[in-house]
Amino acid sequence: MKTLSLAVVQFAPEFGEKQKNFARMQQLVEDVTADIIVFPELCTSGYFFLSRAEIDRVAEPAEGQSGEFFGDMAQKKKAIVVAGFAERHQKSVYNSCFVVVPEAKKPSVYRKTHLFYKENDCFDHGDTGFFVVSDKKRDVRIGPMVCYDWRFPESARVLTLLGADVIVCPANLITEAWQQVMPARAIENNVYLAVANRTGVERRNDEELKFKGRSAIYDFNGRILEQAGSHDDAVLVAGITPARTRDKSFNPINNVFTDRQPQHYKPLTRL
Repeated sequence: MKTLSLAVVQFAPEFGEKQKNFARMQQLVEDVTADIIVFPELCTSGYFFLSRAEIDRVAEPAEGQSGEFFGDMAQKKKAIVVAGFAERHQKSVYNSCFVVVPEAKKPSVYRKTHLFYKENDCFDHGDTGFFVVSDKKRDVRIGPMVCYDWRFPESARVLTLLGADVIVCPANLITEAWQQVMPARAIENNVYLAVANRTGVERRNDEELKFKGRSAIYDFNGRILEQAGSHDDAVLVAGITPARTRDKSFNPINNVFTDRQPQHYKPLTRL
């Protein structure tokens, strides 16, 4: 079985300062050797946009500056790069993330399904649905979700049913609950799970968002392999063996896939 190196990058993007954020991310991974590198949600632009007009000023197509930056990084690092950005596509704007496989002709782009708080004033709901990116060279299948998607168990379950070995979650988390839930998502699906959260504070008008950091890599038993602190920039690196997630048995009889009884999972009709 092939063992891979998975890196998660935590930092505080500067609001609206794309070039500065590119430079900081480049600096953070300069000495990193990894097969997969995961950056936070909206890591090129900052997070706390208040209107569609604001996000329109920084949104870009997948082949724009951010696409070029992460594509170059993937090539130079010979690594899969996962990173959040504000995507403009036709008349829509999405909270999206790249999954860039260096040998692929173009990146895969996941558009966030579940919008959180004032994202609803700025972004369109994602239309890609959940999907898995398979990389035969590294023998890994990666399932992307973004931040608030974590709160819906269907997100991780669908990615697992599609074949994900590793779920990657670029995030800008401001709550605490995810730290209890993410290990459960890993263990209930028997997958590795990587959360790249940001740090810092963004103030807009009379409101302040404090981002919680604590980025983490969990194994398929829900154990923490690596975890960052709450405030500082960090690069976490852990070894993972994706093929070990593919047997969903946890004893000689029980298997979290074949034991499922989906015919009983429909909501009951209210009387």
